[in-house]
Amino acid sequence: MALEYFKNGYHCSQSILATYHKECGISLEQALKLGSCFGAGMRQGEACGAVTGALMVLGFLYGTTEATNKIKAHNACDEFIKRIKERNKTHICNDFLGCDMRTEEGKNYARKNNLFEQLCPMMVINSCEIIEEIINETELDITNNKI
Repeated sequence: MALEYFKNGYHCSQSILATYHKECGISLEQALKLGSCFGAGMRQGEACGAVTGALMVLGFLYGTTEATNKIKAHNACDEFIKRIKERNKTHICNDFLGCDMRTEEGKNYARKNNLFEQLCPMMVINSCEIIEEIINETELDITNNKI
């Protein structure tokens, strides 16, 4: 589903959040709005939008409103970042695309070389797969009374 959102023109971050909006307890409209400023590494080539979208999903699922109890969210975040780096060598948009998204030259390079169509879908797919892995492992741990 995330890939369909992405192919229909939504940012990678929007695509991830839209896919998991029900699990997060927010509307599709809220998910699309929330994710709208995180594409292309916050338009600066920083953390990939698919990564930030995934971390928002994990925050909704494992975050807390208590200021002192952050361990589940921290663990989910750390595990996600570790796995995305294992699959893609980086979680930074500029490094992944091989160009500087802060500049017009970098954006034009990405467009000219179809990087958004060729590389970004892989990050969207990998992000969703890792979210699912973490959810499934967490459910298994809950079943085994480990969390």
